[in-house]
Formats: sequence, structure tokens, C-alpha cells
Amino acid sequence: EALMVLASEGLLAGVKDSSGDDVAFRRLALMNAAAGSPMRLLTGHEVVVDGAYLAGADGVVPGLGNVDPAGYVRLHEAARAGDWEAARREQDRLATLFEMVFDVPDRVGPAQGIGAFKTALAELGVIAGNTMHEPMAPLGEQHAHRNRARLETAGLA
Repeated sequence: EALMVLASEGLLAGVKDSSGDDVAFRRLALMNAAAGSPMRLLTGHEVVVDGAYLAGADGVVPGLGNVDPAGYVRLHEAARAGDWEAARREQDRLATLFEMVFDVPDRVGPAQGIGAFKTALAELGVIAGNTMHEPMAPLGEQHAHRNRARLETAGLA
């Protein structure tokens, strides 16, 4: 309700929700629509973007979009065109690629997600290396090898 008050007063242009709480996102989308959509709704929850679009999202700001921006563009375009089968196929491909985060069982939080994304970006030649800010250490060759396989499966390598 607080977000809707801020939006209706013109103090909030939009919200990015990365919580993974699809119920709360749906509630916010319904409240936003009922109020005439005073704010834009974005999801950052990489693996259910298609569902967020169905719930009323205007767009997506995914960390994995740094690794595969074209995939998220295809997903966005399919959703906007109402081609939900194409959107689901692209979302499934992206969700499979996102598994790179879970290939790092000995890390949590940013060391896991950002570490996986930076390692993938280094594998793709987008950045020079996967250096992380202290106290986080970069992921090693074992993870880079798994990332290469995931990138190949996703058609990116």
C-alpha cells in the first residue's frame, strides 16, 4: 500500500522487485492496475519473467541479462506480442542458463550470483577476468569449465 501511495502522489515512478515473492508482486500489479498504473513494475527475478509479464510487469532488470541480453530482449518481445509459447521457451532456456549460479555450492549471495555472471562474462570475452571485490574471491577453473558448458548449451559460446 505504501508504494501505491507514493506512486499516486507522483513520488515514485517505478519499482524493481527481485524478492522472488510472486504473490506480493501479483498483489502490487493488481493494485497498480486498479489505480490506473501510476508506476512501472519491473522484475529482477530472472527465472520467472514470463510469469511476471503475465501478472502485469512492464519489464525486467535481470543480473543474467548481462550474460545474455539478447535472450531477455526476445523474451520481452514475445511477451509484448502475446506469444506466450515463445516466451515460455525463451524463459526455459534462460532458466537453464541461470543454473550456473547453483553450480557454486560453496558460496552464497553475491559471491555465488555475481561470481557466476562475471565468470561467464570472462568466458565470453566481454570482460578481461572474473575478479571480485574483497572479501569475495573469484571463482576458479572448475566453475569456469561448468560455465563454458552452460554457455554452449544456451547457444552463447
